[in-house]
Amino acid sequence: MFDQIKEECGVFGIYSKDTMDVASQTYFALYALQHRGQESCGIVVNDKGILSYHKDLGLVPDVFNEGNLRKLGMGNIAIGHVRYSTTGKSNRSNAQPLVVRHIKGPMAIAHNGNLVNARDLREKYELNGGIFHNTNDTEVISYAITEQRLIQPSIEKAVEQAMYKFKGAYSLVIMSPKKLIAARDPQGFRPLCMGETETGAIVFASESCALDSIGARFIRDVEPGEIIIVDKNGAHSLKTHCGQKTSMCVFEYVYVARPDSVIEGSSVHQARLNAGKKLWQESPVEADVVVGVPDSGLDAALGFSMASGIPYGVGFIKNRYVGRTFIQPSQSQRSNSVRIKLNVIKDVVKGKRVVLIDDSIVRGTTSARIVNLIREAGATEVHMRISSPPFTNPCYFGIDIDSKENLIACQMSIEEIAKEIGADSLGYLSIEGVKNIAENAKCNFCTGCFTGEYPIRVPKEMPKDKFERKIDE
Repeated sequence: MFDQIKEECGVFGIYSKDTMDVASQTYFALYALQHRGQESCGIVVNDKGILSYHKDLGLVPDVFNEGNLRKLGMGNIAIGHVRYSTTGKSNRSNAQPLVVRHIKGPMAIAHNGNLVNARDLREKYELNGGIFHNTNDTEVISYAITEQRLIQPSIEKAVEQAMYKFKGAYSLVIMSPKKLIAARDPQGFRPLCMGETETGAIVFASESCALDSIGARFIRDVEPGEIIIVDKNGAHSLKTHCGQKTSMCVFEYVYVARPDSVIEGSSVHQARLNAGKKLWQESPVEADVVVGVPDSGLDAALGFSMASGIPYGVGFIKNRYVGRTFIQPSQSQRSNSVRIKLNVIKDVVKGKRVVLIDDSIVRGTTSARIVNLIREAGATEVHMRISSPPFTNPCYFGIDIDSKENLIACQMSIEEIAKEIGADSLGYLSIEGVKNIAENAKCNFCTGCFTGEYPIRVPKEMPKDKFERKIDE
């Protein structure tokens, strides 16, 4: 078990009427989405109906190089994916996009999110003779689509009918021999947007920052429940599943998304500034300097400083060449890697009362180490403020938030947590506060990990690892 929120996945798709280097465009877009998943990545290129792909474990620049990008060749359609496994083991077979060979033609699919009924669907297909090679939700989605493809007149109608079977979060990009399809679940749990390049190619991405990275113009968000089809005749959509109450994951604004992205009409950077400002209103404290924990705590810290008038200080330097702490093989190495990853600028905090801003506390061990780093650097007081409410429930829709027994807020009061992590005081943003950080957002929000009230029914005692039991090292 690890004391950090894990990212989820990022998807990208591009359709050009003319043959071009779609692989490189997809590569750059995935690079911009790298923060959404660092376990594996992949690209599939379509050249006149022939699908070529490369995927593997690792970061985008490690998996792809000039040679294998060149081997993917030219084409007019491509999709790509970066992954962190909220379900399914971290192995090569679970890397996406998933490529399916079928009597109706090949299909490639990339998925961001989690289905809450994936296990039931998989059991149904297995009892009917289906054989699964992976342990993620995406293969279940592909089975449902190919099942419908046998009886529906087009791939888009197959997707439309398959969506009646899915319960949960899914933002999809799907490639057939002649079409690129983007689809989003009716609640809109996960973001997905549409853009256009200077050459007229239509693109879809999990976040608008990926469009910026390839010089594409943002057109709009894909509506919750919408299916957009791009082919030689242009783009058109099916809205059969639209119109339900939306439930965007509010943690996209708190932590997951890049601050330069705009989601559902609201700037992520501004949302985090607002979170910091609301934190000051709800949990004021006398202090000398405000310090943010890199990276997602920085904007909230700036907002807290702006609202309070307490000076903002750059208290940490982050070593960006160190892997995430949870990939270290032993607990002692994980502990050491916190010091390697973050180093305190002593002059900023020495002899001062410090407000330390972070996005969340999971188990408390990482927070305790960070508070200790500030104290060792000479801070006289450390007051911790968190730009989200306490986690009291797991997430079933794509964020790897742990089960209740491993969430510190389920075991201790706020005062007890403050003592456990070594802080002089601790304050969280309220549930009402976090719902209002994204100004002018064109959606409602899911706050199930804070409240236990989910937008759709979640199966009782549903395991996080639906298809296999993970083994703790």
